[in-house]
Amino acid sequence: MSRLSPVNQARWARFRHNRRGYWSLWIFLVLFGLSLCSELIANDKPLLVRYDGSWYFPLLKNYSESDFGGPLASQADYQDPWLKQRLEHNGWVRWAPIRFGATSLNFSTDKPFPSPPSRQNWLGTDANGGDVLARILYGTRMSVLFRLMLTLCSRVVGVLGGALQGYHGGKDDL
Repeated sequence: MSRLSPVNQARWARFRHNRRGYWSLWIFLVLFGLSLCSELIANDKPLLVRYDGSWYFPLLKNYSESDFGGPLASQADYQDPWLKQRLEHNGWVRWAPIRFGATSLNFSTDKPFPSPPSRQNWLGTDANGGDVLARILYGTRMSVLFRLMLTLCSRVVGVLGGALQGYHGGKDDL
């Protein structure tokens, strides 16, 4: 049973017949959903590590290098070749499809920045060496969430202002 009023049902049906608008809505929702999962898609930390019989979740918790047999008690740098070799030798690592985050840089390329698309950087790198696709994902999430919060705050201020003006009955109107 539909919870929409007949007027809103007619509006929705009219919107669905606008093919460009309808498909744009679905494309936007898919892209926004992907951006909400950007840590699972583009991240410079592993999603899951199995090391010496223990499970580690670097995406959820920061581990030190000493947790993986290293000499330092500082936060583990998973891009470090020594740590990568140690993790793969004593267990296994599950990485995100894109091994760069929004702020991480690609130091392992032999091409100058900005570089064209490659297997490592699907949309290439920017002038600083950052992965373009990772930055698009994180930037989309930040931009859309900011717009939603701004809209919500504007509605709250507008409703409160309108309620105050309605309550005072013309005394405070502009």
